[in-house]
Amino acid sequence: MPLSPLGYVKVTGALHAMQYRYLMELQMKFLIFLGTARDSTPPKPARLGVRVTEAVLECLKTRYADHEVEVVDVLDFPPEAVFKPHFAYPRNKAPSDLNQLAEKIESADGFVMVSPEYNHSMSPALANLLNHFGSSLFSYKPSAIITYSAGQWGGMRAAVGMRTFLSELGCLPVSAMIHVPKAQEIFTAEGSVQIQEDQEAWFDYFCRTFSQLSWWAQAAKEYRAEVDPHKLIKDFKTDPSERNVPSGG
Repeated sequence: MPLSPLGYVKVTGALHAMQYRYLMELQMKFLIFLGTARDSTPPKPARLGVRVTEAVLECLKTRYADHEVEVVDVLDFPPEAVFKPHFAYPRNKAPSDLNQLAEKIESADGFVMVSPEYNHSMSPALANLLNHFGSSLFSYKPSAIITYSAGQWGGMRAAVGMRTFLSELGCLPVSAMIHVPKAQEIFTAEGSVQIQEDQEAWFDYFCRTFSQLSWWAQAAKEYRAEVDPHKLIKDFKTDPSERNVPSGG
């Protein structure tokens, strides 16, 4: 199922409970990176992550009103023959799609990374896309990790590596993570829960992570408005030696 109709949504709706109201004091922007690129079978179904992402969007819509959420699909950014990251181009000379995504990353308050597990690792397509952008765009904002699988482990081994990867990008992952084993048995192709599943129970599980993400995103946004971290701590811009240890005398 294509995600194009969900490309950009302003999440609205009644709050699920009073406990979420304090998280709504500031409107925040979240980018959801959909990391599934396997648009082929077998195994079936293809692009299992679309189901998970649809369920995530529905949870945010019903329980976290007023935030803005956009899905970034790795299939919209096919890998080029020669890898050249956005930050390697002269200013305003990068491809327009990379420029637009860089602006969205910079303006976002937090990130949700949805990834399958390949050989105990995160999606190579997701890693490739994220590697196009310097950490200064992601830094001082939180992230949330969501993994899934068709099997019993729910992508947990990929999530372990994603914590290190995202920390290096500067968007520190919150402690709570979401893992969905046998996702094809939990969610339909449209992202609804299967008839034998309890949607409220799954959304409660999701919200442990999303509440942490929202709390940290709001705290970071408020403090960034008081103190610009990029002025306090200079970004790595030109040469790797900028972050070297001092040379001995």
